[in-house]
Order: sequence, then structure tokens, then C-alpha cells
Amino acid sequence: MNFITPEEKVQLEKLLSELRAQEKVLTLRISDARALGDLRENAEYHAAREDKAMNAAKMKEIEERIATAQIAGDMNIPADMVFVGAVVKLKDIEGGDEDMYKLVGQATGRFDLEYVEVTTTSPMGVALMKARIGEVVRVDLPRGTKRFEIVEIVL
Repeated sequence: MNFITPEEKVQLEKLLSELRAQEKVLTLRISDARALGDLRENAEYHAAREDKAMNAAKMKEIEERIATAQIAGDMNIPADMVFVGAVVKLKDIEGGDEDMYKLVGQATGRFDLEYVEVTTTSPMGVALMKARIGEVVRVDLPRGTKRFEIVEIVL
């Protein structure tokens, strides 16, 4: 199941509208390049066609993602259960360190946030999904197994 937060859905829809606008620009680029003459040796024409194909593939991917997504905000989830969109405070059982993590459908790649984003398909995300406050989750990481206690759900 493809879970996303309401904010992720808005971001995907915004990106899709930007890609659709870009489609018109790329079509114009192809038309302008075609007017330059011989298409066999026209690098601008071939580059524009390639850009348009990549743009179309990205649009199709986003459209499918939106169509098949389950919006986390549409579900009745207990307040003490970790689910997509939740920001949780975890305590490392061995080290005692506490860190914040947000369970997301797709990471934004931002590192300036107060929390670490983990996707639902990552080892950490799989362990956190549907866990409850007070539970200890086991995460099988490349460097070995770690155990975390779910201290609280912040958001």
C-alpha cells in the first residue's frame, strides 16, 4: 500500500502541475528545433524530444502515485499509534540517545528539519509502522540490529 500524508499529496499535485506547464514549453522547443532544418543532425531537436519523454515519464509516475495512494489523514488512527505523517521521539535502548523521526511516504531529502525522515519501506519505517507509545521496536540496519523505545508521538 502506498501511504502518503496530506502534505505530500499537495506537493505531488503541485509538482504535477509544474510538469504539465513544462510540457507546453518542451513542445514549443521541439517545434522551434524542427524549424532549424535537417532532423538527423539536429542536436537541439533530439535533446528537446528526450527532455519531453523524461517529463512525460515523470508525470505518469506521479499520476500513478496519486491515484494509488492512501492518504494517512483520511484514516481513523489511534492517537498512540505511529502512522504515516507522525513525528515520534525514539530512545536508543543501548545508548540512551533520543532523536525525532517522521514517518513519510517519500522523503523530501531535506536535512534542515528538526527530525529525520524515514520512509514506510525503510527498515526503520517498517519497524515503526503501527507501533505504539511505550513499545520497543527492533530495527535491522546494515550495521546491525538496533532497538528503540517509542517515547512519544509529537505530531
